[in-house]
Amino acid sequence: MKTQRPITTDDEHVVLKFRPRTSAHPPGGREEPSQATRQATRQVKSPQAANDLSRYERPRDEVDDFRHRMLANIAALAFTVALTAIGIWLAVSIADLRKTQDCVLMGRRDCARISVAPQG
Repeated sequence: MKTQRPITTDDEHVVLKFRPRTSAHPPGGREEPSQATRQATRQVKSPQAANDLSRYERPRDEVDDFRHRMLANIAALAFTVALTAIGIWLAVSIADLRKTQDCVLMGRRDCARISVAPQG
């Protein structure tokens, strides 16, 4: 039985040599930019344009409702605290159940917890 192999060509396996950039102008003969391109580049790179963030601002259509935001934060905090408390209770319950189950599986008879009311 013949095994079929994919037909490969030499064009598929080309190793490119890595040349680190050691100078400001890499080899390859780039053209000098025109005068208009240099002026446009200088205008974009000015410090005032770099620090101007007004183009990222968006106008506020409605005022910020501080009270609503605080109530939402308090509700989120209460939910997080409740979820954490339920998780801790569940972990303790599972650990207690595991202790009781291990006791029963060992064949002991005194595994049940007896609660005694205080006398007074």
